[in-house]
Amino acid sequence: MNRWQRLRAKVYLNLMGLKRRMTLGTRVMLVDGEKVFLIRHSYIPGWQFPGGGVEPGETLELAAQRELLEESGYRVTAPMQLFGMYHNNSPITDRDHVAFFVARAFEQAFEFKPNLEIAEIGWFDRSALPQKVTPATSQRIDEYFDDAPKRDVWGY
Repeated sequence: MNRWQRLRAKVYLNLMGLKRRMTLGTRVMLVDGEKVFLIRHSYIPGWQFPGGGVEPGETLELAAQRELLEESGYRVTAPMQLFGMYHNNSPITDRDHVAFFVARAFEQAFEFKPNLEIAEIGWFDRSALPQKVTPATSQRIDEYFDDAPKRDVWGY
């Protein structure tokens, strides 16, 4: 993340922190055999799982489903597995917490087209991930597929 991206993210997250002391977000890993679905944002570097913030009145799972649909065009068709809760202790903020879900049952609700937020999407074999996968994404894939020890921290 370059200096401008860090500053922009820090300002946004700190302004959100004025409204709520702790932020709560979700991420979803779609799994199809040995493949995982990843997105690349336009405003921060790296490939990662779709997800975003939990809005007032939403459950964690509904927020995860909403963000997944918005950022990918995929709709979950069965209950997701809550794989873990993580503290996102990044250089930008230490107030963020992430609920990480795994979904194996889903359908394409619409064909997603890149937009101002999401630059690229794609399915990747877990053994052939794209360059610049975020550390947290790589760690969650290892935890899920290889039974690597779970960490409490999201991964920076």
